[in-house]
Amino acid sequence: MSQQHHFTLYTHKTAPNGWKVAIVLEELGLDYHSIYIDFTKDEHRAPEHTQFNPNGRIPTLVDHKNNDFAVWESNAIITYLVDKYDTDGKISATSFEEKTQQLQWLFFQASGQGPYFGQAVWFIRSHPEKVQSAVERYQKEILRVLGVLESVLSKQEWLVGGRFTVTDLSFVVWNKLVLDGTATQGYYSAAQFEKDFPAVYKWHQLMMDRPTVKKIYALRESLKSA
Repeated sequence: MSQQHHFTLYTHKTAPNGWKVAIVLEELGLDYHSIYIDFTKDEHRAPEHTQFNPNGRIPTLVDHKNNDFAVWESNAIITYLVDKYDTDGKISATSFEEKTQQLQWLFFQASGQGPYFGQAVWFIRSHPEKVQSAVERYQKEILRVLGVLESVLSKQEWLVGGRFTVTDLSFVVWNKLVLDGTATQGYYSAAQFEKDFPAVYKWHQLMMDRPTVKKIYALRESLKSA
């Protein structure tokens, strides 16, 4: 492992959660090196990775300027990064109450949005058998999660503190799977998303317009086509 960089990020070329972390690293101007793990070769289960992440999943972040401190689970990584490297609150909450709200939404994203959207993708694209009841279940959960977000964002522009934070950013990569049809293939269109969840759609577009998000998605597309 090269230690010429501040961080090493174990990630994947297409899986969403690693890209969340990359965007936060970019937002904070932190130097990092990405290692793109090949799932088909079981590299996520190899000792080179599991020495840092016993769960054998991505993303995993190693902080070389903190005694090679390793942290895994994307929202735990995001919390580590902002608590240690965003002490002035550039993209994170600063008061105790807002930090608690930030954690609340990060937990909701990790326990609600990510798993349900991810299972929708699995049953649409990867499951060896067509299980329509499973597809419908998880796509209905997508709409429920979007409804929760809409109920809040219809009253305020951002989730915490009246400004953009990592709280908002944690949702962007999974929302994009709905808008590009990956998680709702043949079931729910981007136009319907905008109609049914206008506040969420506007919020999402504000994040997609950020230079860091554009940079990361351009990189992601280049890796997909390589």
